[in-house]
Amino acid sequence: MDESNVTPADAEATVRDVVGRIEEAAVVDHGVLYAVLSAVFARGHVLLEDVPGTGKSVIARTIAESMGLEFTRIQFTPDLLPSDVSGSTVYDEHSGEFEFSEGPVFANVVLADEINRAPPKTQAALLEAMEERQVSVDGTTYDLPEPFVVIATQNPIEQEGTFRLPEAQRDRFSVKTSLGYPDVEGEMGLLERRANRRTLSPSVEPVIDPDAVLAIQNLTEDVTVDEKLRRYIIDLARATRRDGHAEIGVSPRGVQRVFEAARAAAVIDGRSYVTPDDVKRLAEPTMAHRIVLTTEASVEGVAGGDIVRRALRSVDVPAVSPDASEPDADDGDDLESTAESDAAADPRSTADGASPAASSSDDSSDEPDASWTESGQNRDSDGATDEATRADDDSPWP
Repeated sequence: MDESNVTPADAEATVRDVVGRIEEAAVVDHGVLYAVLSAVFARGHVLLEDVPGTGKSVIARTIAESMGLEFTRIQFTPDLLPSDVSGSTVYDEHSGEFEFSEGPVFANVVLADEINRAPPKTQAALLEAMEERQVSVDGTTYDLPEPFVVIATQNPIEQEGTFRLPEAQRDRFSVKTSLGYPDVEGEMGLLERRANRRTLSPSVEPVIDPDAVLAIQNLTEDVTVDEKLRRYIIDLARATRRDGHAEIGVSPRGVQRVFEAARAAAVIDGRSYVTPDDVKRLAEPTMAHRIVLTTEASVEGVAGGDIVRRALRSVDVPAVSPDASEPDADDGDDLESTAESDAAADPRSTADGASPAASSSDDSSDEPDASWTESGQNRDSDGATDEATRADDDSPWP
């Protein structure tokens, strides 16, 4: 790939090569993998929450190796200090001067393993690095290398001796997802990979270099997002804030992260424009962890993902075309799509301020996930053009 003149088609082919290389070492669901890669190319950070042994660390390492990025792992423990993460100033007796010794955070991909086992002071050491891409030690600021991605993991079980991530820190992760257990074929493939190597841990050779990663990240900034889609993202976020089970909905920062991840998803799919499917696929992994639930929601077993799925059902999907400037008055489909867009701009509300779909949650847990499923993708407006909707066999998305 020519980093000086990269195109969406080049990026799509490159990502396919990266995915193929990762799958040589790990068994991972395509939906999860593309959500993680969307965060990486959107200059975001990833939080993986799953039970032990599902391959969280392996995925982080193979992503770094396949892209030729420097990788470090920080094992978070209760006695870990902030200086153990960012680095410290040490005295060099040969030169007679104090010199800064870089910590493990100075890498392209940083695995913060079991981040919830470190105290809040150490967790906070990552905040400046994640948001500002720099660290400050003894009054001096040091820039982190580019690209820079934090992939943090946490264990949902064995909560004794752990420190729950505060909402402010969870909100700094672009994507939160889980790997889950593979199916029978996946575990058979896992054993086949183990039988074909002589090392305990898998490793892969790079298919691209850091300059190519930066080129794809820069390309996402040129992706077009139609105004209707921008309003669609905002309406989804506002629907989560109105939900009766949400004490705090998706923040304005979360809206920006969804916007950025959708642009990266378009590049991964070889497009220079965002479609509604890009937003719908990434809605749950980019929004659910930002929602603070009410006490009633916790008692009733309602999760953040349920609230996002209700928002997806209650907000009308706009019809957009990368080539259309204004809808044609003679086109019935376009008029219908415009009406749906207007409804999304002014959502219907009940007496308590919640939308009809959002105010009813009795069947929310029985509904299939609107993200990463064909049933969710097929709920697009009929006005969407063929160009904006790719065939399944042409798209890397599951």
